[in-house]
Parts: sequence; structure tokens; C-alpha cells
Amino acid sequence: HLQKKRRAATARRQHLKSAMLQLAVTEIEKEAAAKEVEKQNYLAEHCPPLSLPGSMQELQELCKKLHAKIESVDEERYDTEVKLQKTTKELEDLSQKLFDLRGKFKRPPLRRVRMSADAMLRALLGSKHKVCMDLRANLKQVKKEDTEKEKDLRDVGDWRKNIEEKSGMEGRKKMFEAGE
Repeated sequence: HLQKKRRAATARRQHLKSAMLQLAVTEIEKEAAAKEVEKQNYLAEHCPPLSLPGSMQELQELCKKLHAKIESVDEERYDTEVKLQKTTKELEDLSQKLFDLRGKFKRPPLRRVRMSADAMLRALLGSKHKVCMDLRANLKQVKKEDTEKEKDLRDVGDWRKNIEEKSGMEGRKKMFEAGE
């Protein structure tokens, strides 16, 4: 009994899905037809059929009119592009403000790139970068200097030999005299 209900529900879901797809297809076809009709109407209104005159003078006049029309359309297109750019920039600013207000920041997708220091400088500075950068070349050379304690340890050698010498007050006196 339960399995029959499941089958019926699945069949109904599939039927609804196919019906929705058929509706969507018809709507898309209607939209395409409406756009085509709108395009034809616009062209009929703004682009009257071209009639070529017979004389050279009339042809020159027609060319001048067409040139003026092209210039005006080009200006309109430029103005529309500028308006579009301005609105897109405004939209980006507003969406950034919205993110800031919500406290959610959109992180750009970062990729790990293995790059040497030279390649990085070349990428940042372009052709200006000519110096080859060897990171180890500028490091300070450190020579190990012998400290006082190490010298004493080397001079003393084996501690058992000097133990009698340094024991008692005489040994302490010798250490103080040696220190001075």
C-alpha cells in the first residue's frame, strides 16, 4: 500500500515536471515571436525603405543625410554606453556598501602560485626590473668569534689537572689575579 503511494507521488511529480517544461518551452517561443515582431516594428519605424535617386546631386544629398543620421545614432550609442557604465559602477558601489553593512565580505578566489622573487618583481614592475635578486647575496656574513669562556675552556683542558691548583684560597687568589 505504501509503495503504491510512493509510485503515485513519483509519477505525479514527473507529470508536473514535464507539464512545467512544456509551459516554459511555449513561453520562450512566445517571447521570441514577440521580440521578432517588436524588432520588425522598430525597423519599419526608424529605417524607412531606401529609394535610390537617379541624379548625382540627389545621391550626394542622400549620402549627407545618411552620414548625419549615422553621427546622431553614434552619439546616442555613446551616451547610452556612458550611462550604462555609470549605473554599473553605482550598482557595484551599492552592493559593496550592502556587504559592508551586513558585515559579510566577499573574498576573491586566491590561487597558490610558486614564483621566485625575480619573477614576482618582473610581474609587478614589468620591463623596468633588470636587477637579478639573489636573496642570499645580501645576507650578512657571520663569523664565529671566540668568547672568553671558550678560550678559558680550551686553555684549561682537563679539569682534573687544575683541581688542586684552584682549590683553597691560593686557587681563588690566582683566579682573581688572572682576571685582572
